[in-house]
Amino acid sequence: MKPSSLSQSPRLARYIASLVSIVLLGSFVGIGARNVLASEESAAGSEAKKAEETTGREDLDRAVELKLSARTLNDLGEVIRLCEQALSKKLDKEDEEFARQLLAATRIQRGMMIAQVILGGIPIDRNWPAFRALALEDLEKGLAVDPTQAEAWFTVARLQALPGGDEKKAIEACGRAIELGGNNPRLLADAYMLRGQLTEGKEESIADLTKAVELLPDDPEPLRLRAQSYLKANKPEEALADLNKALEKEPDSLPTLESKIDTLIELKRYDEALKVCDQIEKLSPNTAEALFNRARILAVQKEYEKAIELLDRAAKLDPKNPAVLMIRAAVYQELKKTEEALKDINEAIKLRPGNPALLRLRAAILAGSGKFSEAIADLEQVRKAQSGEDEVTLALQLGLLYSAQKFYGKAIEQFSKVLEADPKNVAALRGRADALLSMGRHAEAIKDYEKALEVDPNDSGVLNNLAWVLATSPDDKLRDGKRALELAKKACELTQYKEAHILSTLAAAYAELGDLKTAIEWSQKAVELGEGEEKEALMKELETYKSGKPMRELLQEPPEPINPPAEQEKKEEKSQSEMDQKQ
Repeated sequence: MKPSSLSQSPRLARYIASLVSIVLLGSFVGIGARNVLASEESAAGSEAKKAEETTGREDLDRAVELKLSARTLNDLGEVIRLCEQALSKKLDKEDEEFARQLLAATRIQRGMMIAQVILGGIPIDRNWPAFRALALEDLEKGLAVDPTQAEAWFTVARLQALPGGDEKKAIEACGRAIELGGNNPRLLADAYMLRGQLTEGKEESIADLTKAVELLPDDPEPLRLRAQSYLKANKPEEALADLNKALEKEPDSLPTLESKIDTLIELKRYDEALKVCDQIEKLSPNTAEALFNRARILAVQKEYEKAIELLDRAAKLDPKNPAVLMIRAAVYQELKKTEEALKDINEAIKLRPGNPALLRLRAAILAGSGKFSEAIADLEQVRKAQSGEDEVTLALQLGLLYSAQKFYGKAIEQFSKVLEADPKNVAALRGRADALLSMGRHAEAIKDYEKALEVDPNDSGVLNNLAWVLATSPDDKLRDGKRALELAKKACELTQYKEAHILSTLAAAYAELGDLKTAIEWSQKAVELGEGEEKEALMKELETYKSGKPMRELLQEPPEPINPPAEQEKKEEKSQSEMDQKQ
């Protein structure tokens, strides 16, 4: 029952009538005096029962009166307390149902008021997640009794969509809002837009945002959001069309202009992107944003020094702009200036602690400098805070990093997570196969390589690695020299015979077939192309063929390190902390 109907409830009339009855009955006490005295114990029990019922109704009546005049959260809290108190006592079925409806309506109202503090742009302290928890508790309890409130469902969705929320619940709540908001186009469009931004599937996202565009044909926001989904779905032309339509409706929208730059960069139409920068500079002259947008176009064009010059100027104008620091860190990394890159990205993370994009970039920089343990720690932090499509991407990245650390068991665990969600993910299939191969589990590795080739038959890396295990496995049942040669030749053709390690595989295939002369020829070419440690390994292979033997990959499981990278890092930090305390 909606709050507005409470004052018209017939329950109050019946309650007044019952009070009149009690007063009238009281005047006839003398008539039944002997009967009352004869059954004193029974009467006492009955009176106690009546008192309990009366008290419950009184609580409910007070709740109704206060609800009609409630203005503050405290007022609503008192209504909730009175309803709960009334329900804890005995009420007739109609009063009990009325109390539940009143309690639900009040909880929803209070939840909406608290949510407005968070969602309405009102400044609050850093403990806002506690406010969200309170709002969600009220809304969810209220909706459990009265699930017909579309706006309340949409508010739940918005709260859950905030950082640290439950995206799955947000998507579900959007669905309920859409089901119930049939005659409210603005609410429907907002729910479609939010679900479109949260949905993992790119096509599903575009479908939701298309419905929002249809509901609000004159609003540029759904067009801009659909453009972003088109871009994620690798449909930049469609994205550009939407952005141009949005700019017709709102020519001076900086977010739309910046999205247009993203799209033009994707299309490699850099001159047009720079013209959009000119528009932004006219709208927002002498600002970090104008310089930042021009710098990122130069960075994509690999004009790194020019990009750094502009980013330095942007940083002087706005030294606490995390976007400027982030892009400059990425450009520094391209210039192999790891120290400068880490300085910028660490400063950005101080400004935006826990930001997934910043942590991802720092992980990439750390991994590029061989600091795999620290990179894993950053990605694990991102993984704990995110879900959905990001979970798949993170698992893939973690699998690669664990493999680089030779934590093959953990790598396989991460790749398997990816394949549960996306069984045809070639990178995960190859990553898991490589890890299995490194552990000597050749039969399992071959299965994953074969699956990867079914998805992408022209992946030179997969072709090479499968050919290698088929040519060199010590398990006679697994070796297949003829197929190994076929695969190795294809990998060589795809890489124009310029990759030393692939030429090495070709040599191994010939050796397995007993053609050691040809194996030596290709092995020598591989040595000529090889460098550093790779060259040393290739020379050993060549010596093997010269001695008249084919190559055999050792079938053994290398021992995993005692502590996984993250645990090792914690252990090192603890040891350092203990040393500091001693000093």
